[in-house]
Amino acid sequence: MRGRRLGLLLALAAPAAAAAPAPHAFAQQWLAQHFAQPGSRVEASAEPLDPRVRLAPCAGRLEGALPGDGRPAPRMSVLVHCTAPGGWTLRVPVSLKLYRSVLVASRPLQRGDGVVAGDVHAEERDVTRLGYGYLDALDQLAERSLARPLAAGSVLTPAALGGRQMVRAGDRVQLLAELDSIAVRAEGVALGSGDSGARLRVRNANSGRVVDALVRAPGEMVALP
Repeated sequence: MRGRRLGLLLALAAPAAAAAPAPHAFAQQWLAQHFAQPGSRVEASAEPLDPRVRLAPCAGRLEGALPGDGRPAPRMSVLVHCTAPGGWTLRVPVSLKLYRSVLVASRPLQRGDGVVAGDVHAEERDVTRLGYGYLDALDQLAERSLARPLAAGSVLTPAALGGRQMVRAGDRVQLLAELDSIAVRAEGVALGSGDSGARLRVRNANSGRVVDALVRAPGEMVALP
């Protein structure tokens, strides 16, 4: 009798096995952890399962996986698998918002402009809605020019960048002034950076006068009237 009572007390004192969380709660937590990284903020929300879905309690642990390429998107599916023998697998829809710091144009930028630190700033954006990608570091802009104009507040994308800049600030350039059939060349110093077609300020090396000019080719610019 004493032995039975001791066994009962030990059984009551033993910790109960932790029950596996509900599949939708697990999917939500798993997805948030999957995309978590320093400097980012994740919001994941899964709807409770349809009450018509009947699942046996999972005696094992739950595991999560993403089908397809797994890139973040506003709506995702998490495959939740019960590892117990004969366990089930369920696809759980989850809404995702993934906020990261991205580069945004601080002012209107023109095609051919070289982009420098003063032209952009960092903003937190939901990158799941940036289908064309984004840039998040200034070194990604090094010596690159814009392939198309950007309005202030636009997110910089890889597709927005063109080739390397034909002219960089401080370069010695040939400044060509054309009037009717007359062309005059002079030495100049570029005061900005840009690709072909970019409008930059140039200082005439002889007179010191600063004029507006267009980049025509590497080291060659055409003065504007």
